Amino acid sequence: MPYTYLITGATSDVGAALIRRVWKPGDIILAQGAGDLERLEPLRALCGDSLHLFDVDLTKEAPLSDFIETIRREFGAPTHIVHLPALRVINTKFRNFDEQRFLLDFNVQVMSALRICKAFLPAMMKAKFGRVLFMLTDYLIGVPPKNTTAYIVAKNALRGLARSLATEAAPAGVTVNCVAPYMMETRFLTDTPDLIVEASAAANPMGRNARVEDVVPAMAFLLSDEAGFISGAELPITGGARY
Repeated sequence: MPYTYLITGATSDVGAALIRRVWKPGDIILAQGAGDLERLEPLRALCGDSLHLFDVDLTKEAPLSDFIETIRREFGAPTHIVHLPALRVINTKFRNFDEQRFLLDFNVQVMSALRICKAFLPAMMKAKFGRVLFMLTDYLIGVPPKNTTAYIVAKNALRGLARSLATEAAPAGVTVNCVAPYMMETRFLTDTPDLIVEASAAANPMGRNARVEDVVPAMAFLLSDEAGFISGAELPITGGARY
């Protein structure tokens, strides 16, 4: 059966790789980015007209509402929702906590996920099929690293949303899961000091940070038909770290 994937944060390295991994002829990809949709243009050679790109600022309520209504009107409810976006981590002491930036990130990570799921999860449940997948972080496993308060608070809220939705949607055959990867060396680390990135790699039992190709196959499995009895999971992809 053809599927419709709604992927927010699709212009990330993970998002683009996931599209390449899961798309098959007949599927529809609804891919959101914010000012960087050109990163997905190479995927047209693979997906053709089934790739639909949306430039949406998730920090603002009105563009998100318009986005949701456009999806509902033109495509109906998706079969798969994958929520990836986040503002880049700023490592800073709590005394320098930036409330305004935190609220922007909270809108991107949590409120947009909540509103998208509120819009489409009931229809997925009525259809008795669906997959929802959120991106967390291994920072939620055990004691988090210092100077990451804003990121940790937002990710914990997203985790709480996922757990709650998993319980509610399970009787209808809709799964809600999360992946929690180790630090991934992607564009997301642009604002992270090299010293932190190098220390993270050195601390991992495998002697390196995670790569996109380590994470995407696990995500594809949780989105697959075969994962129909897995819900409420937070899959650590950590190379054996943080246990």
